[in-house]
Amino acid sequence: MKELLAIQLGLKAPKGQYNSFGKYKYRSCEDILEAVKPLLGEHSCTLTIQDEMVQVGERYYVRATVTLKNNDGESVSTTAFAREAERKTGMDESQITGTASSYARKYALNGLFCIDDTKDADSDINGKAPDTNSSKQGAPDPIATAQPIQPKPKKRVTMDMLEDDIKCDCLLDWGYKLWTTSGYDENFDMGARLLKSYDAEPDVVKRYVALFNSYKVARMAPTNK
Repeated sequence: MKELLAIQLGLKAPKGQYNSFGKYKYRSCEDILEAVKPLLGEHSCTLTIQDEMVQVGERYYVRATVTLKNNDGESVSTTAFAREAERKTGMDESQITGTASSYARKYALNGLFCIDDTKDADSDINGKAPDTNSSKQGAPDPIATAQPIQPKPKKRVTMDMLEDDIKCDCLLDWGYKLWTTSGYDENFDMGARLLKSYDAEPDVVKRYVALFNSYKVARMAPTNK
């Protein structure tokens, strides 16, 4: 389709928008349409854009299809997708869909007219710039600078603690509450639950489980009045 080649070569779509947060210029869907309209008239072509909502998994996408058609009935189309945000501060549902539509249309036009636009989600709606630009603007990379989270050390249970009446009763009462919370599950693994919350040697775990089983039976036994 020779008209498409002529339009691609002749199209000049300046970056007419400015991101005040990231301090860079970018072009919008409207900028591209404004620039291409004179060329459409010059080459007797029509340009149509159609949006369609598409569900992928649990998310919704806007699929934009841009079609260029000449007087001979020849046509060529490109398609692009943009996902709706689940929510965006300060925007109602119609605005969220409209934003996704603008992105999808813009990148469909980029594909049709061979426009190189490396910035994605580039408008500064709500004063926020995309996270992917932070390193380009000299801001520290949150992934690179993040400090690893050190796990909190577990309190150690020793055999001496099990031989101490007060400390042992506290541990047994703790285990009994876990068991009752589980709905008195017959498959409740007290040894595994102890190691999940505490640090203990195998012999200590074995001793604690034996004490717990006896304690459990005593707690469940009927009280004589």
